[in-house]
Formats: sequence, structure tokens, C-alpha cells
Amino acid sequence: MIRVAGFARLFLTMAAPASESLVEMRHLTFGYGERVILDDVSVSVPRGKVTALMGASGGGKTTILRLIGGQNRAQSGEMLFDGQDVGLMDQTQLYAARRRMGMLFQFGALFADLSVFDNVAFPLREHTDLPETLIRDIVLMKLNAVGLRGARDLAPSDVSGGMARRVALARAIALDPDLVMYDEPFSGLDPISTGTSARLIRQLNDSMGLTSIFVSHELEQTMSIADHVIILANGKVATQGTPEQVLHSTDPLVYQYVNALSDGPVRFHYPGLSVNADFGLGVEA
Repeated sequence: MIRVAGFARLFLTMAAPASESLVEMRHLTFGYGERVILDDVSVSVPRGKVTALMGASGGGKTTILRLIGGQNRAQSGEMLFDGQDVGLMDQTQLYAARRRMGMLFQFGALFADLSVFDNVAFPLREHTDLPETLIRDIVLMKLNAVGLRGARDLAPSDVSGGMARRVALARAIALDPDLVMYDEPFSGLDPISTGTSARLIRQLNDSMGLTSIFVSHELEQTMSIADHVIILANGKVATQGTPEQVLHSTDPLVYQYVNALSDGPVRFHYPGLSVNADFGLGVEA
């Protein structure tokens, strides 16, 4: 099965007008056990744009990526991918949707026993019947796009953390997906690698006509490349909008986050018993 992405997109565009949002959450609620992570959340991810998910740790950012990919299912509400509810998809439908998605995991998640070349070739061999000669050309093109064509024969253990992240990015775009998701692509990188990664996300999104969603805590780089920013806090959407709108928000939750303040409405402690009750000192008045 050979996917001719350009012609497919053109045909779909001619057949029916595409929604402005490739991904949309409608009144979605999800939690682990009794703890609610996302509480009646509604957000839209604009088609063809770069969207950043931000907020305090544990706020549900990576959970949203897992809901989009169908690893988790919403407890109520809808998670729509190109107009279809991921939560209602059967296995065949879900796998078809996932072939239109690329995923860059937080630490790359490369196969340690495969070379750089074979890591990028993996999705092509798994999901297509392309001949090896064509796979070779595609892999080299993707590696060239991330500046690592010359590293194709190296093992993952032979490259730096930043390079491994770029190899994983080449793998994520191997199938020319409609959507690429990045889970903390700047985590653990030096300033040069961080800037390089940020520019790659922006350039690949624009040159390949992608829609990109990335989870980040790196405020400066995020605001420099994002078209749309969503900040989550305490299970809700604190704000969403352009980087400029977010940076100038007067909402206390947003103000605390963008100014890195320790005191504010964003909770630091995981919900639990009061200190007095936990240490047997009696119930607080």
C-alpha cells in the first residue's frame, strides 16, 4: 500500500471543505482512578498550524497526546481527529488514523538494536509495500531534512541526545503524516540543540504542510514558533490564543505560569489529607 499523500489531500480538499481544526476536544473529561486530569475541556488545534500545550507538570498535556492517538479513551465528551471521534473507532479505524499521525516521544524512543537508517525505515517497512530502493531514498531525504544524512549507519548509542531526538523526528515524518505530535522536544537539550529543534518543528510544519502539536515547558522557544498556545491548569484550560495574547493575559493562573511564580492558584501539592490529619495531629479547624 503506497500512500500518495499530496494527491490524497488534494482529492479530499476538492471533495469536501476541510474543517479549520484537525483535532478538536469537545467537553472532554478524563482521569486516572478517582483523580480527574481533564475536566470538561474544549480546545481546537488549527489545521496547518503549530500548537503548543503548556502548563504545570501533571496538568494533562501528555494525556491529551495519548487521547489523540487512542492509547487512552475519554470518559465523557469527544476527541475528534479530522472530524471522527477517536474514542468510537474500532481497531482497524484507529490504526488507519494513527498512520496519519507521527509521534516524537520525550526521549526519542529509538530502537537500540537498529541503526539510525533502520529506525527511520521502520514505519515505511511496517506500513507500506515500497521497494527497498525507494525506502532508501525516502529515509535519506528525511534524515537530510533533520541534518543527519551522514549519521545513517550509526547506532543510537553512538549519537548525542539532541541527535537522537532528530533521528526520532525523521522517523516521525517518514510516512508524511497529517499530524505530528511532540512530547517535550526541548527537554534535556543544550541551548544550541533547543534552538535547532525549535526551528526544525517550524520549518517542517510549513514545508510539509503539517499540523503540529507539541508539549513544552520552554517558554522562550515555544512562543517564538507557536501559532496557537493552550495553557492547562487544575484540569481546565486556563487560556488559549496567540503567543502574544497568552503572554499578556491577566488571568492569575496564566500570569503565575508565564512569570514562573511559586505562589499562585496553580496547585503544587498532589491532592491528599491535610498535614495534621496525615501526621495524626487532629483535624484542622
